[in-house]
Amino acid sequence: MSQELTPGYVYHKQLVSSDELNTLITQISNSESYYFLRYSHAVSGIGQELPFERGEVEGQVFNFICEMRWKKYRSSYEVLILSQQEFSLEGFEKLTGNWAICDRDAYWHNPEETKFPKGFTFKGKNNQSIKPEEIKIKQRYFQDSDTATTHFIALTVN
Repeated sequence: MSQELTPGYVYHKQLVSSDELNTLITQISNSESYYFLRYSHAVSGIGQELPFERGEVEGQVFNFICEMRWKKYRSSYEVLILSQQEFSLEGFEKLTGNWAICDRDAYWHNPEETKFPKGFTFKGKNNQSIKPEEIKIKQRYFQDSDTATTHFIALTVN
C-alpha cells in the first residue's frame, strides 16, 4: 500500500554562528519538539529539553512541522531544514528539487545495543526518563519527485 506524497521543502545555510544557531533553535522549537545531540564521545539520547550546557558537534531538533539539523564546521555551523511547510528565514537557500514527503512509522533500536556504548536515553519534560514507546515519533521521507530518489529521512512527531 503506497502512501500519498505531499509537498516538502528543504533549506540550507552555511556559516551560521553559535548565537544565530541558538536563535534558529528557538524559532523552530515548540512544546512538542525533541532534541538529539551528538558529541565527540557520546550521544544525548532523545529529549524534550535542550541541555543548558552544550558543546555538541552535531544536533537536531524536530517536531510535527520540521526537523532542523546542524553540524559544526570550523568556527561555525552548517544548517539543514527539512519541512512540510515553507519557511522564510534570512540567508537560507531552498535546495533545488521537486520535493515530496511521506511519513512512516519509526522503530527503536534496543537502548542497550552496542551501537551506543554509553547507553541511549529518552527524556521528557524536567529531564524525567520516559519509555521509548511514550514518544510518538515517525520518519518523514524527502523524495525528489522527478527522480523518485529519497535524499533525506527526517524525524517527526506524530
